[in-house]
Amino acid sequence: MAKVCHSCGKKPAVGNSRSHSMVATRRRFEPNLQKVRIDRGHGPERVYVCTRCLKAGKVVKAS
Repeated sequence: MAKVCHSCGKKPAVGNSRSHSMVATRRRFEPNLQKVRIDRGHGPERVYVCTRCLKAGKVVKAS
């Protein structure tokens, strides 16, 4: 399963790490994804959801 938010589609971003001498090396900025059980039409399913979508109530957790 890809590290992508099920609700908004947020995925890892890329950028540079900068050392003290300003040498650039590539790095990834990972979104804060949590694996939660959501209620879909055919039953509960485990998906990755970012914490911003969880806090906003964009997904309904399965009971």
